[in-house]
Amino acid sequence: MDVCTLKVGMNVDIQRSDGRVHSACISGISKATDSVTVEWFERGETKGKEVEISQVYALNPELSPEMVQDIPIPHTKPPPAASSNRARPSSARMPLANVQQPQHVAKPAREQNREDVSSARASRPSVLKEAENGAINHHSPAPAGPVQNLQKQVPTAASRRRSNVVKEVDKIKKNREERRAKQAEQIQQRNQDMDGNHPQYDFIRMIREYQEDLEFRPVTSNDLVEDHQITVCVRKRPLNKKEVGKRDVDVVTIPSKDSVIVHEPKLKVDLTKYLENQTFHFDYGFDEHATNELVYKFTAKKLVETIFDKGMATCFAYGQTGSGKTHTMGGNFNGKNQDVTKGIYAMAATDVFKLYNKAEHRKKDLVVSCSFFEIYSGKVFDLLNKKAKLKVLEDGKQVVQVVGLQEKSVSSVDDVLRLISLGNNVRTSGQTSANNHSSRSHAVFQIILRTRKASRLYGKFSLIDLAGNERGKDTQSSNRQTRMEGAEINKSLLALKECIRSLGHKGAHVPFRASKLTQVLRDSFIGDNAKTCMIAMISPGMSSCEHTLNTLRYADRVKELGPGGSPGAGDYPGEISALPSSPEKLPECLSPSNSDLAMLCTHNEEEVSAEMFTFHEVMNQLQEMEEQIIDDHRTCLEETQRLAAEEVRLIEMTDEVDYDVEDYSAKLDEILTKKIDLMTTLRDRINNFRRQLQEEEKASKNIKRPPAP
Repeated sequence: MDVCTLKVGMNVDIQRSDGRVHSACISGISKATDSVTVEWFERGETKGKEVEISQVYALNPELSPEMVQDIPIPHTKPPPAASSNRARPSSARMPLANVQQPQHVAKPAREQNREDVSSARASRPSVLKEAENGAINHHSPAPAGPVQNLQKQVPTAASRRRSNVVKEVDKIKKNREERRAKQAEQIQQRNQDMDGNHPQYDFIRMIREYQEDLEFRPVTSNDLVEDHQITVCVRKRPLNKKEVGKRDVDVVTIPSKDSVIVHEPKLKVDLTKYLENQTFHFDYGFDEHATNELVYKFTAKKLVETIFDKGMATCFAYGQTGSGKTHTMGGNFNGKNQDVTKGIYAMAATDVFKLYNKAEHRKKDLVVSCSFFEIYSGKVFDLLNKKAKLKVLEDGKQVVQVVGLQEKSVSSVDDVLRLISLGNNVRTSGQTSANNHSSRSHAVFQIILRTRKASRLYGKFSLIDLAGNERGKDTQSSNRQTRMEGAEINKSLLALKECIRSLGHKGAHVPFRASKLTQVLRDSFIGDNAKTCMIAMISPGMSSCEHTLNTLRYADRVKELGPGGSPGAGDYPGEISALPSSPEKLPECLSPSNSDLAMLCTHNEEEVSAEMFTFHEVMNQLQEMEEQIIDDHRTCLEETQRLAAEEVRLIEMTDEVDYDVEDYSAKLDEILTKKIDLMTTLRDRINNFRRQLQEEEKASKNIKRPPAP
């Protein structure tokens, strides 16, 4: 398109995205893109945008090249002064750069053109109004003289120009309406955020400016799914109603399928605001628009195939409370009701039965069963058996057994969904600062394949909804239950990270005894055909920025420690690395659980201080003593009931006329001695347990939180 009629510095009318039309100055012309750059002054600052040349001509018809080319050069005398006040037709209101002025006209051609442009601008609004209405009045009286003759000479050009203007205006209007309909909610939120009265207006502006330079290419269902032994991905949820009500700011951007950017707000010493934009890279990144189906395709779907190849698969959701872990794993929430058909649990079960019904797998003669249990404060409870308390023990072959855990046989997806709903309804929850009904336990749902004849384990898929990491700081709480809960969550998450590390480094010791979670998942971290996927859930709000960064650092560390991680990541520093993996070869001073705890804490010195390690040791001893004293109490009660039955028989013997007094007294003394021994032993252990409780409280007060990174 010929752009000779547009010049830098020329004022033209432009149309804004909200429909407003105002004047702006041309600051640049690009023939390559067929566009111009315009600038204008608004609210104390200079603004600009790029506009297509065709749109400039549509709103400024007097500048169109067609006008200049189609209008013939007049050779008649100019109209008399009396008719100069009449409105000229639009075809005559053009700056004619190539028209020669008659010799009798005293004004230079440049000044004459300037007057013509001014006259055209004065009458342009009426032309635009007529163009928007779809027609221009052709019956208005035309000026007399040469101008009238000029108008009659160009009807074809004028009609074509008017038609183009109408089409262009309609096109702009249609595009604007479609864009607004598609992004109405986003525009409303952005307008609210960009309110100058917003307390975080400066940070919002800086984030928007940073995002303008990014190229957004989110993950789509058409992307290739890569197969990894350890897959680490991140999912960002949208702002919830509570955050929107507080006018929280979204500080997380996921521009591409493998990168996550956190815009951390900062203040300088002089209180100047600035952003620290921290970038993380993972296997996949899912923004707030990603569905559970899309997340499942790139995370757990590949793992289903593993268990049909005699493998162990683990998929777990990790993150702050309220970040969407239960939504992702269990399904969408509608109020307090959960749609279990929309979660990764149900999708995995659907694919399991699809593969199970294939001819190549049916000949393996396998049966499918499920188990569902939770780990709360170091204790295991069966969610499918009235939350019965379970024991985790190692058999003679050092295979971890969850004693008493029920496996329910299933033959369809509906059977699985019923078990999921049953378990979710009884799972332990509590109130946190981020969520009024937050899961405070690790929920482990397992899909198990066994051979039909020998009932041997063939493959296992463990799907885990981890407890939120928000309350790890509660190890300093004045409430013992809260301290124990937070400490156990903190310890189990560290242990889980180290077990994944050992999965990526063959031959490394697996510190699975450091927590109950890793202990019951031990078989998922050993073997050549074991795969793991971690979904790190993050909250987008500025108020959760610290927790979001902690979650991303944890996930980044897991990714770093996987295959291809830094050299030497599989070695523990210092003397701890020399500890043998077999429990019978451990030094007498260290039990298997405490040795794994020592290795765990030594390898995470930045996260676990010496005081925290001492606290965890005390906690381990306290938990062991608690289990032992409960077992002793149960044994004492059973023995006491047996002795009480003997006392009843003994007292009945005294009703006889000739009962043996010596035999009565001897048996009664024997019964009392046994009862006294039982009570004394139980009381001594109770006293030791109470002293251990005091040690736990003392150790919790000595904990110093590590400085924020």
